[in-house]
Amino acid sequence: MKTLVIGASPNPLRYSNKAVKRLRAHDIEVAAIGKRETTIEDVEVVTGTPPLKDIHTITLYTGPDNQQEYLDYIISLRPNRIIFNPGTYNRTLEQMATDSGIECLEDCTLVMLSSGTY
Repeated sequence: MKTLVIGASPNPLRYSNKAVKRLRAHDIEVAAIGKRETTIEDVEVVTGTPPLKDIHTITLYTGPDNQQEYLDYIISLRPNRIIFNPGTYNRTLEQMATDSGIECLEDCTLVMLSSGTY
């Protein structure tokens, strides 16, 4: 179950950074996109819209204003679900996803991992 983290930050205080680490601790394969190329533990953070395959879940850590460049890209990846973490909900993206048969959740990846609902 491969997860794409959009908005990944190298700052260990950011929730996106914690999510990458926690996902890896749960043996979940992670791809990550951020503002700059870096690494978070064993995960390479890339920029732009890289060609990815077999993405099960996309978890968002970037606000609606910064999601615009990713809207079509997210849908093109055909994930099973999109998690809108607190502060990331985007009505336009949710509608696009729903129209494409993609499940949308307004939730917190970290809480889901802790509670076993991921």
